[in-house]
Amino acid sequence: MRTVTSGLFTSVDGVVQDPFRFQYDSFDDELGAGMGRFMAATSTVLLGRTSYEEWATWWPAHPEDPFARFINPIEKLVVSRTLGPDLAWEHSTLIEGDLLDVVRELRAGDGGDVAVCGSISVVRQLVFAGLLDELQLMIHPAVAGAGRRLFEPTDPPLRLRLLRSEVTSKGNVLNTYGPFEAVVAP
Repeated sequence: MRTVTSGLFTSVDGVVQDPFRFQYDSFDDELGAGMGRFMAATSTVLLGRTSYEEWATWWPAHPEDPFARFINPIEKLVVSRTLGPDLAWEHSTLIEGDLLDVVRELRAGDGGDVAVCGSISVVRQLVFAGLLDELQLMIHPAVAGAGRRLFEPTDPPLRLRLLRSEVTSKGNVLNTYGPFEAVVAP
């Protein structure tokens, strides 16, 4: 059985959108090593439309970057209702059918981890469907002030279980959570 994971950079105030706005001066060697472990374990990446469109223009143009060397050649499955099946970025395939059914099939198969990269809406769908095995929140010691958050005030209660935690030399906190269970009111 494969593990479905996600790692998101977040600010102290919970913003996960556009992490380049708050992480630029707090990225350290320990965070880089953690990303290296994440990339080494991953054989398939899930991307939502927005992340795909942003990354498909950026990463192929920066092949010297370590993340580009990971993301460009890896199998990428794209979740979208609006993109056509002819995706330009190498090794990218549009998911046909229901996302949750596809993820169930991936989990049941053989291979390395399936990682959701970016793609806030995809992460949310998998968390609330009980299909995300691990969620790593890489909390930077910064307040973003504005931007999209992973969890919204209208979300149903959810219990997270802390699997691992690490503090880096620049004050990043790497918390890995899973599995996720709905909270039943007493």
